[in-house]
Amino acid sequence: MNKSDYPSWAMDTIRFADTDKLGHVNNAAFSTFLETGRTHFLLDREKPLNQPGTSFVIAKLILDFKAEMHWPGQAHIGTRCKSIGRSSFVLEQVILQDDTVAALAETVMVMFDETTRKSTPLSDIAIARLKEIQVVS
Repeated sequence: MNKSDYPSWAMDTIRFADTDKLGHVNNAAFSTFLETGRTHFLLDREKPLNQPGTSFVIAKLILDFKAEMHWPGQAHIGTRCKSIGRSSFVLEQVILQDDTVAALAETVMVMFDETTRKSTPLSDIAIARLKEIQVVS
């Protein structure tokens, strides 16, 4: 895994409360770390992805645990865009503790209209921003 493969990076602090009786970070905390990475990119105040009256929802989350994480420490979350559809897109993320890959994730995100509560097409601005972090094969 090369850090340059993920254009957007965020960091979260591993809290003692994130651990379980086995002494490692509980699986539920991994989803929180992924959220930190997504919101760092999606809700950037300088370049927001959504337009007024729209939000994002998760339609699907695949989380592959690779290694234990331990307190104290930091989770570093890399995010990139795998594909872009009409009203949805797929993000790929990695969670690192130090240089160890702790998890890989794939998330399908859907833009929806907050009034109708239905999916709505991605704006040209959102598509352009997603292309900035899209994987080029």
